[in-house]
Amino acid sequence: MNQKKMLAILASPRKNGKVADMLAAAVEQGEKCGYKVSVINVYERQISPCTGCMACRSGKSCPIADDMQEISSLLQESDFTVIATPTYWANIPAPLKLLFDRTAGLMMSENAAGIPHGRMKPTQKFLLLTACSTPFPFNWLCGQSSGCIHAMYEVLHTSGMRMAGKVILAGSKGLQSVPPKTIRKIRRLVK
Repeated sequence: MNQKKMLAILASPRKNGKVADMLAAAVEQGEKCGYKVSVINVYERQISPCTGCMACRSGKSCPIADDMQEISSLLQESDFTVIATPTYWANIPAPLKLLFDRTAGLMMSENAAGIPHGRMKPTQKFLLLTACSTPFPFNWLCGQSSGCIHAMYEVLHTSGMRMAGKVILAGSKGLQSVPPKTIRKIRRLVK
């Protein structure tokens, strides 16, 4: 039997920050569950912007030579993908957006009428983790955390993957570390 694979994506410039700690909890739990874990830090990878050439939509590979070929393979093979990101103005940081833009051909296809459909398998799951400096409930009421979660959810869900859950750490600026109850919730969602 093949070993299950987890792809853990860190989209924070702070390698030792709260978002990284949230991802570390998911990675640790993934290893306990028997996943072979690959960790990607988008801030340490060369990911060029999509040029809109549409080669990927016509069945060809992306002509841009950078780290996306490796990342795309890991994403395609992943049984469980975890994305951890800070909330930036009700959205995701630019390096993660670059990654998502470059996965269009991998994750989406379209029929003859131009109707898009996902290429990922419904057995592939994803977990979304974010931290927001705005305290609860304003992080949600003002659209900060919800905007970030929505941006990630739309890409992954539309591609055909299933959401395992989401964990939002509100008011992160005022915290010394990730609260134990947040770590426990992350661990419960990794199966």
